[in-house]
Amino acid sequence: MAVVIIPARLTSSRLPEKVILDLNGKPVIRHVYDRILQCREVDALYIATDHEKVARVARKFTDNVILTEPDHPSGTDRIAEVARTCLSGDPVIVNVQGDEPFIEPAAIDHLIREMRHNEWEIGTMVHAIRSLEQLSNPNWVKCIWDRQGRALYFSRSPIPYLRDLPPDQWMTEEAHFRHVGVYAFRRTTLLKLAELAPSPLEIQEKLEQLRWLYHGFAIHIVVTEYEPIGIDTPDDLVKARIQLSGK
Repeated sequence: MAVVIIPARLTSSRLPEKVILDLNGKPVIRHVYDRILQCREVDALYIATDHEKVARVARKFTDNVILTEPDHPSGTDRIAEVARTCLSGDPVIVNVQGDEPFIEPAAIDHLIREMRHNEWEIGTMVHAIRSLEQLSNPNWVKCIWDRQGRALYFSRSPIPYLRDLPPDQWMTEEAHFRHVGVYAFRRTTLLKLAELAPSPLEIQEKLEQLRWLYHGFAIHIVVTEYEPIGIDTPDDLVKARIQLSGK
């Protein structure tokens, strides 16, 4: 069984209440939900939110809305509450952010198939970085992994550092990949992750997945062509409206 949970927090520092803002006639969260409905490998789909305001909007198009505790520090903690209280057994649980209205169903299906076939505990995705501007952007998290496809590190800094090449030639090596913030977990693993103490590297980089690596969990990597287009700022919302309208 595979379950997608969309954590949808009301507050956002750069774009308040972004998950319920109108995006070409539908709230942002509805676009995400509708995209996941297109997945062939998903057996159940839920929205998990900290606020009744989001829940009211979501209940207009689905009954699968779960109101969680309001003080979770991350989306992973929020979906862990749902996994603990509403699910049983050891299904694959996928965390899809509520602000990605262009999420690619085929990419989610691919990740779920890899989780099932390989019996991974944690899986996530990366895509190739194609410009120095993207590589130097600290909001684009970079990832490197070992020969078995297990993540070695995630960083906001450019990794790997190609010592023998000037930076303007780095793109010729096709060596840099951006982390796509979609995670798949086994339910039992997710519940363990929610109990872990924060790690120094996580605190320094502000990347929760470094906590899991620090405590010895393997994060398996799937390379995808999907490049996420999230909505974090008013400008992102304008661009999304233009893209959806086909202009």
